[in-house]
Amino acid sequence: MGSAIIESETLLNAHLSFLDTRVALIHIPLGIYQLFLQPILSLLLHNDVLDNDGRPIPPDRPWMFWHPFVNISITNNECSIVCPRRQAEDIFEPLLEKLPALLRKSISISREDYSVIVIGGEGLEAGKRVLDLTSPLALAGISIFFITSYYSDYILVPFSARSTVISALEDRGFVFEADADGDAGHMTNPSSPLLPSRPRNGSTSSFDFPSLAGTPPPATVPELQTKTFKLLTRHGITPLADPLIELVTCAAVKASTVSTSASNFSEGKLQLGLTRCLTPTPPPKFLSITLTDSESASLTLEKSLTSHFCNDGEDLLLGKDGPEQVAITLDLTDLPLESTGIVCGVASRLSDGMRGRIGEVFNMSYLSTARAGHVIVYADELEVVMGAFRGGEMNGNGIGH
Repeated sequence: MGSAIIESETLLNAHLSFLDTRVALIHIPLGIYQLFLQPILSLLLHNDVLDNDGRPIPPDRPWMFWHPFVNISITNNECSIVCPRRQAEDIFEPLLEKLPALLRKSISISREDYSVIVIGGEGLEAGKRVLDLTSPLALAGISIFFITSYYSDYILVPFSARSTVISALEDRGFVFEADADGDAGHMTNPSSPLLPSRPRNGSTSSFDFPSLAGTPPPATVPELQTKTFKLLTRHGITPLADPLIELVTCAAVKASTVSTSASNFSEGKLQLGLTRCLTPTPPPKFLSITLTDSESASLTLEKSLTSHFCNDGEDLLLGKDGPEQVAITLDLTDLPLESTGIVCGVASRLSDGMRGRIGEVFNMSYLSTARAGHVIVYADELEVVMGAFRGGEMNGNGIGH
């Protein structure tokens, strides 16, 4: 497989823009998650966006969040949070300063601010757009962090690298349209020059690390695949999955056809359900919440957690009865900081491995947390996906083509 560029309809109607926010990434070890429940709930439930008179400014519409972007993820190895820098400083750092030195060292709040690019579009087709974008960024050696919600995909890039990101995408034919202030905002792709080896009918997100100065990134996606699996093998990183932890991806139902009072009541039920999901001891095994000021809450969670919502989430959670999913986890804690392009290498390897085995429909998403990557697939496809993973690891060159 070479580096030929192909045409695709995937990105022709995609709408991309930078959100007006700078976010920080927070890692909290699972063993001390309970210590941070209060700031997590404060981030989730309390509106600190105030007007000039000090009064809270409500979202423009019911079901919207008051900050542009927040993600709270609890997995089998950590609690990972993405939130505006000011909330990281005002809500989390005061508690961090009160902890013993040993505990403080186990928690990290990124010094780097990240910008958030949103890719509009509902459904699993959004995943193709994400990987199409991942390839030029990964090949340019740009560190990225992806999160996929029920409605949209989000790309987190270092704020200091915004101009490099724009250049890398423009080099592949993407065009950023200036916003009202003259800055790069929405992006279109009139020529759609896409790299090969992308997942079919999937959603992707990633956590990458800054590249090591003097180490050039791979020139093609196949080279990136080879580098990725050599790196994973060298550090003993193997995919792990627990088929007994059944997941579902859903979203809060938008109550646009009912009265404001009824909508507020339903939103209160949603907040109560989320609080009940976050507060048990031990914490949930898998829960990811994405909140924005443009869409209703998006959730990927253990299917059993829907029982924490009123009437098991009926008339509250859209898609809760969808196909059961399973997370395949890659623990990236021990990877060197110069590692980049992990998601692109993994997703393209799985796409190649699955091609011809289950036809043209391969449904996957990829949730990144601060220290891990989680490939999420339908439960009935778990075995063949794990086979594709193992095929990549067992080949002497790191990747099987």
